[in-house]
Parts: sequence; C-alpha cells; structure tokens
Amino acid sequence: MPLEISELTLPITSVIFAVCALVIGFAGTRLASVAVKLAERTGMGQIIAGALFVGMSTSLPGSVLSVTTAWQGYTDLAIGNALGGIAAQTTFLAVADLVYRKGNLEHAAASATGLAQATLLMSMLAVPVLAYAGPDWMIFHIHPASILLFVIYGFGLSLLAEIRNEPMWHPKKTDVTDEDAKEDDNDIYPESSQRLWGEFFALSVITALAGFVIGQSGLAIVAKTGMNETAVGTFLTAIATSLPELVSAVAAARLGAVNLALGNIIGGNAFDVLFLAASDIAYRDGSIYAAFTDQHLFTIGLVILMTGVLLLGMLNREKRGIGNIGWESVAMLGLYLSSIFYLSA
Repeated sequence: MPLEISELTLPITSVIFAVCALVIGFAGTRLASVAVKLAERTGMGQIIAGALFVGMSTSLPGSVLSVTTAWQGYTDLAIGNALGGIAAQTTFLAVADLVYRKGNLEHAAASATGLAQATLLMSMLAVPVLAYAGPDWMIFHIHPASILLFVIYGFGLSLLAEIRNEPMWHPKKTDVTDEDAKEDDNDIYPESSQRLWGEFFALSVITALAGFVIGQSGLAIVAKTGMNETAVGTFLTAIATSLPELVSAVAAARLGAVNLALGNIIGGNAFDVLFLAASDIAYRDGSIYAAFTDQHLFTIGLVILMTGVLLLGMLNREKRGIGNIGWESVAMLGLYLSSIFYLSA
C-alpha cells in the first residue's frame, strides 16, 4: 500500500489520521475568511463564492481520497466517502444554525440562488441512481453518467450566476434576512487580490495533500481493525475530510455571513457528487456505479431526503424554532444520527 502507512501500528496510523484532520480543519477555517473577502472583492456574492471558492477547495481532501482509493480498487471506501461527505456536510448546516443566534439560519439565508443550488444538488444526485439501474454503457472506460454530471454541474453554475444577477423573484425581507455581498463592498479589506488568491490556492493544496494521507490511513484502519469499508468511508473519512465545511460554515455563521455558510455547504455537496464521476474515471475495472451496494443507495436516498428537508425549510422560513433553530435543522440532525445506527449495524 502506498505511503507505507499499512506497515505502521494502529495507534500511529490513528495519530496520522487525526493530525491530518486537524490540518484540514485549520485550513478550512482560514479558507472561510479568505472566501468572504474574495466574494466581496469580486462582487460575485456569497452564494456563488461559497460554491466556487469554498465549496470546491474545501472538497479537495474528499475528492483526492475518493479518486485515489477508486484507482486502487477500493470502491466501497471511495463511494462511501463521497456520499457520506454530502450527508455529513448537510448536517453541518444544522450545527451552523445552532451558533447563529439571530434566528433560524435557513430563514436568514433564503435566496433564489440558495434554492437553485439545492435543486441542482438533488438533480445531480439522481444521476448515479439512474446509472446504477440503467444499462452499463461505457465510453473509453467511462460511464456516460459521469460525463453528464460534469455537464449538469457546469450548466448549473451558469444558471446560478444568471439567477444571482437577474433573479425573477425575491424572498420576503424580514429583520433577520441577510443581504448578499455587493459590488460596492470591494475595497473594505487591505489585502491585495494577488495575496488573497495566493493564500487561497496554498491552503487548497494543503487540504488536498492531507486528504490523500487520510485516505491511505483509512485503508490501513480497515485492514488492521476489520471494520466495514463502507462504514469507514461514510462516517470516519467522510467526516474527517469534511471538517473544512464544518469549520468554515460555523465561522461564517458567527461572522453573520449566512449566505456564505449555505453556499459553502450546498455548493460543496454538488461538487462532492462529482467525486463519483472522477472516481469512475479513475476506477479501472468497469463502471463504479455497478459497484453500488444497498448501503450506498440508502445514503443517496438519505441525502436527497435531507436536501429536500433543507429546501422546504428555506421555503417555509420558520423564524425561530426549537432551541432557536428551525424544524428542518432538527429533522436533518435526526435523520443523520439515525443513519449511523443503520449503516454501522
């Protein structure tokens, strides 16, 4: 096994895993701050910045893990990590809701682009299910569904920009509704654009490398403990590589940038679906969708349901609820915790 991690003892492997998770968490914290500044510097807005800047960069650890493990033939870990990351990150919105004390986060962050992002995510999640149930076609060893996912994602980003620039409807404004970043806010930070972009890419590289090491550590943990590979991917590595989303979402919520928190999570989730497409390209023994198990299908159903709950919450816009969070946050927490018992059994 690469990196010789498999030759280390379980305690040392666990320490390496934990250290890399901390590195990813630290980088994610700083990425949230840089993304806020880039959002305002470019006039792109927090929702789009969350999808492009934070969503993609904080997803790098998970994407590197899924692709490298798929290349090595560990499909359960690769698929479980991709889908488990989406479930965990959606749950992180409920955690961010807990620290946002002005009201329900989904109420404050309701926007046309946020709703469009959630709809794009649900549409993308349906494609792997169709690929699993449909004909096992291949084009140069790549399933057409993988190509379709990239096309849908690119088309979705163009729609998000269009909806943000010329929305056809607006949410009703309340005293809690958050305003997105405006173009006239561009010069409130002293750092140069060159410095911000340099820091952004440097932190992205660090998280990507840490994600690769976590993937190899996860494989070693599976080999040494006999734990279920899907469970390790869905929970252990998925949560570890998703720490940037948790840290940056909570940090953004504390800053009051709730649109960035929402855009980070939902944008990152849509990018995570592309893990499956990239893993399919890396997998050398056929279509990765053919390797889906009942547990993987369960996780896809779970994340579609959780995203639907989030979407309904943004439309319903409950101002305050149980523990000052919305009913949708309570429901997402309940769904995720319940899934742990099922998938770990």
